[in-house]
Amino acid sequence: MPSVANKTRPGDLSSRQQLEQIIRVNHAGEYGAKRIYAGQLAVLGKSPSAPIIKEMADQEQHHLDVFSDIMSKRRVRPTLLLPLWHAAGYALGAATALMGEKAAMACTAAVESVIDEHYADQENTLEAMQEADLKATVTQFRADEKEHHDTAIAHDAESSPFYHILTAAIVYQTKMAIWLSKRI
Repeated sequence: MPSVANKTRPGDLSSRQQLEQIIRVNHAGEYGAKRIYAGQLAVLGKSPSAPIIKEMADQEQHHLDVFSDIMSKRRVRPTLLLPLWHAAGYALGAATALMGEKAAMACTAAVESVIDEHYADQENTLEAMQEADLKATVTQFRADEKEHHDTAIAHDAESSPFYHILTAAIVYQTKMAIWLSKRI
């Protein structure tokens, strides 16, 4: 008798659809991260934290380039929300930077904590899908994002005014952006 766990249900995504969602949402996330750092650098470009932010921004650009290439090779369309993430990412980066370097770092810590969880879930899915190359990419980028989180914490993110409120709002927004980018 076949296992119930292997049966699909109405509304379940095919393997191809799951893979498209993973690639689409990761591309959108890396695009959003690039825009957040652009907003932060526009405000903090001459501050002591600028070289750190620039280094993280450069890594995000590399991640975006890789996912852009994967999208092209696998013929996956980007999220239709890229124009929104263009503006929203920049605005989030600039707004937190206007609150100060610690708030900008709090923003990074909040976003990267969600991305760490998100990529961990994807590693399991990609393992089950036998997508070794994509899993390796996600695993490497997850390590980079974890490093960004740890860097932000080391640069006094938790000392930001209203840290808990700020990070809770950013975590919620990031999770919502992920949910939307998977679907639209």
